[in-house]
Amino acid sequence: MTATDPLVPPPLAAVDLRIAPARRRREAIVRTLFLAAAALSIVISGGIILTLIGNALGFVLQVDPSALWTNGWFPRRGMYDVPTIVTGTLVISVIAMVVAAPLGIGAAIYLSEYAGSRARKALKPIIEILAAIPSVVLGFFAISFISPALVQTLFPGTPLFNLLSAGIAVGILITPLVASIAEDAMHAVPAYLREAAYGLGARRRTTSIRVVVPAAVSGIVAALILGVSRAIGETMIVAMAAGATGGSLFNLNPLDQGQTMTAAMTALAIGSDQVRGAELTFESLYFVGMLLFFFTFGLNLLSDAFVRRVRRGY
Repeated sequence: MTATDPLVPPPLAAVDLRIAPARRRREAIVRTLFLAAAALSIVISGGIILTLIGNALGFVLQVDPSALWTNGWFPRRGMYDVPTIVTGTLVISVIAMVVAAPLGIGAAIYLSEYAGSRARKALKPIIEILAAIPSVVLGFFAISFISPALVQTLFPGTPLFNLLSAGIAVGILITPLVASIAEDAMHAVPAYLREAAYGLGARRRTTSIRVVVPAAVSGIVAALILGVSRAIGETMIVAMAAGATGGSLFNLNPLDQGQTMTAAMTALAIGSDQVRGAELTFESLYFVGMLLFFFTFGLNLLSDAFVRRVRRGY
């Protein structure tokens, strides 16, 4: 056969390798749509941040600095005590993580290392569905069961609305989130690490705690920090169960009522067009929102930096 033989296909030219014009147009349209969606999200986020910071700075420039350090958070009286809402938020977050960290990581270890394939396929979706429970339901659960049946039984004399019951309910809320993300990190650990540990005579418990958990530590810590961010940003549970509606005195006792940043915003935002009180009552909403933004933004930066530092490649 020669090169002119009809059975031999002719060599491809450069023009034959070009993408069809119709396909190029479709790809360009899709790329433009995706670019517009990404740009719109950035513009919206930037607008929210600029509005928040601008109004918050207006509040800071007008308020008397002594009003930011008083005996409590009573914005309608001109008392904008920052430590009150910050410490209340931290108390709720600490209680929530005391509940969610052992439960979530324990559930993750069981699903990843002990449960069979059938049990994992059945339990993992159930845990993820628990994360979809509305927070208002857990808030009602806190004041109808957790506080009267648990907190007041263990600590007689505790008021129905208290920080401890709200923190426990928030911990229940974020447990599925911590468990799901931590389990994904553990499940991604290569099987040969487990096999090597078993080959050395290690038991399953030792392999889980000393091999799998250290190998997945970046994902586990990311899950915990994400849980903290979720606890700090929770609104309905603390607004319903923590007890402080219009304001609160400075309080570190979890058995008493307290105020958080999100609950403070909720108390002011409801009917905000009719807020009455001190001159800067409405503007304090933006100030608290800015504090909350910096809290969550800082946690995200911390999580990203830690994950990048301890992440391991296998």
